[in-house]
Amino acid sequence: LLKEKLRAGRERIQSEFQAGAKGPEVAASNSYLCDQIITVMFEYVDGCIFPAVNPTAADRLALMAVGGYGRGEMAPFSDLDLSFLHPWKLTPRAEQVVEYLLYLFWDLGLTIGHATRSIDESIARAKKDVTICTSLLEARLVCGDQLLFIELQNRFENEVITGGGAGYLTAKLAEREARHTQMGDSRYVLEPNVKDGKGGLRDLHTLFWIAQYLYRIVDIDDMITHGVLRAEEIKIFRRAHRFLWAVRFHLHFS
Repeated sequence: LLKEKLRAGRERIQSEFQAGAKGPEVAASNSYLCDQIITVMFEYVDGCIFPAVNPTAADRLALMAVGGYGRGEMAPFSDLDLSFLHPWKLTPRAEQVVEYLLYLFWDLGLTIGHATRSIDESIARAKKDVTICTSLLEARLVCGDQLLFIELQNRFENEVITGGGAGYLTAKLAEREARHTQMGDSRYVLEPNVKDGKGGLRDLHTLFWIAQYLYRIVDIDDMITHGVLRAEEIKIFRRAHRFLWAVRFHLHFS
């Protein structure tokens, strides 16, 4: 049943794109489709396969979207980046739920990147690894325990973000330089990488991440308020964003 729903949803999204829908809109539609499929699966496994008669606080589980999926931006054949969040030590029941869900995802033909971490583990790793820090920066709750997710957000804000702006900025700029070098360090290479090349999508993401970390912005237009970009620069940013996503979608469908 879910395979058919996923297939039909993807076909409709492709039709909308070919009829003129903008790249970012279609990327958001892909993300929304996956949200619905994953939520149905989570509720089925959590409520029907492994129902908790007397659930304990330790059995709580939240399923978060991270990476591009967390931003609500997904190309048709992108990996789904997921993070299973639990409060302390993973209980046997929570472990069963996670394992069963992963097999369902794989059977559905989804390519999953996943992690299973407690709140303490998530915070500790975010302090040491700028990639994990960024994934938590744009994480969002798909389904599961909302209070658990809010607790992670509050601790991330207070223990990682507060006072860490200079270090994050330095790390992301160094990461960008290394990526540019690997991709040829030019906007004019013969076969440009739309996602990771110089002037590609990842450069737009990097700018947004830095502004998000420093000013807690939630939308591209918020960068005007904080003086990161001027209004005319935001128009250029959005135009580039739409164009690169359109190219990426055409490549995926091809």
